[in-house]
Amino acid sequence: MSFFKRLFGHNNAIPSPDIPFGRFSDAYKSEEQQAFFDQSVEQFEQGDPLMAYRTFFQYLRNAQGDNITWREEGDGLYFEFWQGSQRITGLANAEKVRAESKLVQADDLNVGFLRRLMEYNFNLKFSRFALSPGNSLAIRFDTYTSDGSPLKLLNALRELAIHADKQDDLLLDEFRNLRPVETAGFGDLPLAEKELKYHYIRHDIEQVFALLDQAKPDPNQYPGTYAYLLLALAFRLDYLVKPEGFMMDTMERIHTIYFHKAERTPQMKVIAIRKEFQKLLDRSQEDFFREMYRTRSTFGINPAVNHDSIANVISGEMPNMEWPLQQNHQELAFAVPQYIAGFVLFHYAPPKPDRELLHLFFQVTEPSFFKDLGFQKAYTDAQGRLLKNELLKEIKTITERNRPQFPRLRPEVNRLDFTSTTLFAKSYLLMIKDLDLTSAG
Repeated sequence: MSFFKRLFGHNNAIPSPDIPFGRFSDAYKSEEQQAFFDQSVEQFEQGDPLMAYRTFFQYLRNAQGDNITWREEGDGLYFEFWQGSQRITGLANAEKVRAESKLVQADDLNVGFLRRLMEYNFNLKFSRFALSPGNSLAIRFDTYTSDGSPLKLLNALRELAIHADKQDDLLLDEFRNLRPVETAGFGDLPLAEKELKYHYIRHDIEQVFALLDQAKPDPNQYPGTYAYLLLALAFRLDYLVKPEGFMMDTMERIHTIYFHKAERTPQMKVIAIRKEFQKLLDRSQEDFFREMYRTRSTFGINPAVNHDSIANVISGEMPNMEWPLQQNHQELAFAVPQYIAGFVLFHYAPPKPDRELLHLFFQVTEPSFFKDLGFQKAYTDAQGRLLKNELLKEIKTITERNRPQFPRLRPEVNRLDFTSTTLFAKSYLLMIKDLDLTSAG
C-alpha cells in the first residue's frame, strides 16, 4: 500500500500532500520584498539603524512567513530565524548587532573536532565557530551597529546560517561524544514517508550498481557514459529525497569528486563515486531516519541564474545522449537528460517556469515515487506509457501561471516525442532550451 493510503486511507478527494522538493532558494522574492531591502538601506543611510533592521527582517521572510520573528525589548531588537534544522538568535541595539546559532554540546573537548573548526574559521569572512564556558559549540557573528549595514548583515547572516545548518549534523554523525544542544527541527516526517524514501534510496543505488556490474558497455572503456548514470543518481536523490546531514554532504562530495580538477582518470572518478554511494548503502536505517525531518529556511545556497544559463547546460550536454541511444543502451541514454535536469536544480535557482517544468520532468520520469508519496495526478499509465493529454494540460497550466511575468512563454509542445520516456525526456529538455523567458518588467 502506498504511503498516501497508509496515512489517509482510500479517500480520493484528498488533495496531493504538501511535500517539498529540492533545495530551498531565496531567489524568488516578490517585488514587495525587494522594495523592503531597498527601503532598509535607505533608512540605515538616514541614521535609523533599528528601523532599517525591522524593514530588513521583512525582506528576509520566506513565502510562508514562518522563518523569522522579531520583537522589541527595552532599547534592543531581538530576532530569531531558521535555516534548516538550526535556530539563529540575535540582538541589535544602538551599539552592536550580535547573532549566534548553537550547534552541539561537547561532553569532552575532543582535539579532532576542535582542530577542524579552528581550521574552518580561516574560511569564514564574517562569523566564527566558538566555544561557550559550558562546552557548548556555537557559530557567532557581531559587528558595531555603525558598520552594520543591511547588505553586510545579509552576507554575514547568510554565511552563519548556512554553515550552522551544514555542520551540526556532520559533527554529530562523526563525533559520538557530541550531542544536540536543542531539538531544532520543524517537524518529524511520518514514518511511512521515511520508509519510502529510505527504500527508494537503496533501490536506486543498487539498480545503478547492477548496471555497472553488468558492464554492457564496459565502464573502463566508456567511463564518461557511466559518470552520467552516477551523477544523475546523485542529483536525482538530492532533489527528490531532500536529504540533510551526512547524505547531503555525500551528494556534494560526489559532485566534487567528478568536477574537481584533480589528477584522477575518468575511470578512477567512477570508482571513487561508487565508493561514496556504498557508504550510503552501509548506513543503518536509523541513521537515515535521524536525518529526515521538515525544515524552514531563510537563505538559499544556489545562485539565481537566467534562462540562458539553463539553455547552455542543455545545449552542451544533450549531444552526449546520441551514442548510447544509437547503441540501444536505453538506461545510459536516459541518464543524460536526468543528469541535466538534476544538475540544474542542484546547482542553480533557475527562473520559475524552468523550475516548474523541471519538476514536472521528475514527476513524469519517476512516477512510482510520486504515486507512493500520494500525488494523485498521473502522467503515465499502469504500463508506463505516457499520458499525452495529461502532460499537455500540465504544461499549459505552468505556462498560464507564469505568463504574466514572462509574456513570451510559449512552449513548442508539438516538438514533444511521446513514443518512449527516453525520447520524451530528450524532446522535453530541448523544448525547455528554446523557451523565451523575456521578463515583462
